Amino acid sequence: MSAPTVVYDGLRFPEGARWRDGRLWFSDMHTGEIFRADPVSGKPPEIVARIDDQPSGLGWASDGSLLVSSMTRRLVIRVDPAGTQSVFADLSGYTDAPINDMVVDGDGRAYVGGFGYDLYADAPQRPGPIFVLEPNGDARIVRDDLVFPNGSVVLPGSRTLVVAETWAARLTAFTIADAGDLLDKRVWAPLPAGATPDGLCVDVESGVWVADISNGRFLRVTEGGDVTDRIEVGDRAPADCTLGGADGRTLYLLTANSWQPSETGVRAGRVEAVDVDVPGADQPRC
Repeated sequence: MSAPTVVYDGLRFPEGARWRDGRLWFSDMHTGEIFRADPVSGKPPEIVARIDDQPSGLGWASDGSLLVSSMTRRLVIRVDPAGTQSVFADLSGYTDAPINDMVVDGDGRAYVGGFGYDLYADAPQRPGPIFVLEPNGDARIVRDDLVFPNGSVVLPGSRTLVVAETWAARLTAFTIADAGDLLDKRVWAPLPAGATPDGLCVDVESGVWVADISNGRFLRVTEGGDVTDRIEVGDRAPADCTLGGADGRTLYLLTANSWQPSETGVRAGRVEAVDVDVPGADQPRC
């Protein structure tokens, strides 16, 4: 594996990495910006939207509109192709804590995790929820028993949702039922002691790349917990990753100097790229 090379820098806290239609998409949590980029063009990323909050997870509705989790307002924002913003789902009545990452399944349902408590204020830890958003924006809680649910992926060719539980050092799996419920909770992969999984992406062999935010590394793990590959990034805070590029074998690594909003006043966030052996699996398109 080659050493990572810097693709973009001058960011605050890049998050929500996705590869779609030949472009890299990501949010900057601490500036409110959402970007679309062509990493091989040499051009800077294009700002496609700004929200007045911390954006995290990204997804797409069935009509092609961009969905953005607005963390502290506890909203999912819809950005239509013309750039007009509207509220797709309001989750503020279900939780008083920030919402987090998101994935959209093949039926057009979005699954959104929630902190469960105010991490930034060092509040006592509480279990975090997972919400399901129907294609029309109707929302409900489908699980309320996770330890800080974070990045999530749908395994290729399956109805299996894998979710990072950040403070439990594990990836947890559910079976997605026809009605959107999450059944058969199970540990998909225990991670090394002290691991803090944040963003995830998945390859065609159902290997999951994990951004280990507190330990300066990205890990590729398989079901059962085997670590097949690791990329060390020193004292940086890995937030997210995604597979893309012309052949799907470019792993984009999103890191910052810190995950604390109070410590990200400098623009030290960046996107790096490294070539890997196994190409990415397209996430379901509704």
